[in-house]
Amino acid sequence: MPITEPALELSLIVPVLNEAAGIVTFLRGLAAQQGVSFQVILCDGGSTDDTLARASNLIGKLPFPLLLIQAEKGRARQMNAGTREATGEYYLFLHADSTFVDQFALSQGLSALRQAERRAGDNRIAAHFSLRFQDCAGNASFAYYLAAAKARQERSGCTHGDQGFLLNRYFFAEAGPFDQSCQVMEDTRFAENVRAKGSWLLLPVELVTSVRRFEMEGLLERNVLNMILMTLAEVGREDFIREMPGIYATQCLTGQLRLFPFLDRIQRLIKGLPYSARMQFWYSVGHYVCLNAWQIPFFLDMRMNFQNAVPVGQGKTSFLDFFDRHGETYFRTSPMAVFAAGLANVAFRGVRLLARIRGW
Repeated sequence: MPITEPALELSLIVPVLNEAAGIVTFLRGLAAQQGVSFQVILCDGGSTDDTLARASNLIGKLPFPLLLIQAEKGRARQMNAGTREATGEYYLFLHADSTFVDQFALSQGLSALRQAERRAGDNRIAAHFSLRFQDCAGNASFAYYLAAAKARQERSGCTHGDQGFLLNRYFFAEAGPFDQSCQVMEDTRFAENVRAKGSWLLLPVELVTSVRRFEMEGLLERNVLNMILMTLAEVGREDFIREMPGIYATQCLTGQLRLFPFLDRIQRLIKGLPYSARMQFWYSVGHYVCLNAWQIPFFLDMRMNFQNAVPVGQGKTSFLDFFDRHGETYFRTSPMAVFAAGLANVAFRGVRLLARIRGW
């Protein structure tokens, strides 16, 4: 990928598709940012609403350059297209439903990353913001608390695009581009590429993300499906994911998520595998479950912190610390993987049955 001399400090690359309802608010929110020179590149994947028209009306009326480009649908393709037009020294990949409360968020985040690069003597560092979900009330608030706390863990599988990806353009050329073969979770795969080639830095600046998809689709249903998709991707069954169109509906078309059709399709795909491949599939699932056993003690820690009104990212992690010291090695054995595989099989069948009964 050819790299030209940067003209600005930062290029914000934002994939959009039918975001007319919130695009003006998003751009005007960015207009409040101070202390950094940046451009915003909206990478449209074929919007059929007024997204482009409303954004175009703001060109020349904002305190930063705004560029609108057309790209083939798909976040990976759209973001890769954005990098080809970017002139900033650093890239920030951002979602259109994200907001910053602090007007110096961009400058502070960029400053923290630069300092980390100087200390390390290397630019193979990417940063992500401290995620916070849009304020909400009710029983679901712990689920968002837990998700925000997990997003601040520097562990495999915890870094996703809704946290914002900030990195030097030269490191992106090494760790990127985004995998355009991924129907979903291209951000997660990119995050793991970064982790393999360099390191992640958690920024002391909050990025607020919308809960609209969870609220529309159902928090439990979306989390269950996301967990299954993550597992399929990690065990090398992206072909299963490609067999399930509609996993992520466009935001403007989002409604109540029906889980059963997806779970039933996965069950049929698993049954269609030869016996040896089916056994290997479940063993791989069991191994992946074991690698994520840390989430059980983490859940217990976060439940206690939440009940004690401890701010996200603060408080003790006694159970997790104990697990890391004494329990993790026991979960990295073949017998545990086999045991976890059996549990995962039973759990999947149970969730599928429950989804059918409840009409999910």
